[in-house]
Amino acid sequence: MTRRSSGISSWLRDLVISVSVSAFIIIFLYQPVRVEGTSMLPVLEDQDRLFVNKLAYRVGEVHRGDVVVFLYPHDHQKSYIKRVIALPGDDLKIDHGRVFVNGRELVERYVPPRFEDGRSLPESIVPDHEYFVMGDHRSISSDSRDFGPVDRDLIYGKAAFVYWPMEQVGVVH
Repeated sequence: MTRRSSGISSWLRDLVISVSVSAFIIIFLYQPVRVEGTSMLPVLEDQDRLFVNKLAYRVGEVHRGDVVVFLYPHDHQKSYIKRVIALPGDDLKIDHGRVFVNGRELVERYVPPRFEDGRSLPESIVPDHEYFVMGDHRSISSDSRDFGPVDRDLIYGKAAFVYWPMEQVGVVH
C-alpha cells in the first residue's frame, strides 16, 4: 500500500467515524433547532439556535416547567416550543391570566408582567397522556389555550442549550 493510499484510507475512516458519531448524536441524543417566533420571550428569542435533548423523555418523565419541543397537533410537519404548565390528571384553570393547577396559583417568574394577558379558561382536567403547554409571552402565544393539550407521543425533546447567538448562550430554564 502506498503512502498516499494509506493517507486517503485513514482520512476516509476518520470521516466515516465522524459522520456516524454525528448521526448518532442527532438521531438519538441532541438535535439542533431554530426558534421561529417570539412566543417564548424572554427566555428564547426569534431565530435563537438551540440543542434539544431527545433522550430526556425516552428515559425520563416530562415535568411541569420543562420547555419542550413537540409536533404541532394539527400539522405534524411543524414543531412548536412551549413550557409545560400542567401534567396528565392535573386540574387546570386560568382566571384572567392567572394560572391555577390543582387549586394553587402557579408562580411563573419566567413570565414578565409586560407579557401577561387576561385570557381565561374554565376549570378542566388534563387528559391522561396529555400535557397543557403555554408560551412565556402569553399575550401573543398560540398554545394549548388555542389547540388543546399536547399528546405525549408528539413531544420529542426538551430544550437544553442555546448555542447562538453568542450573547444568548446558556442552559434553557
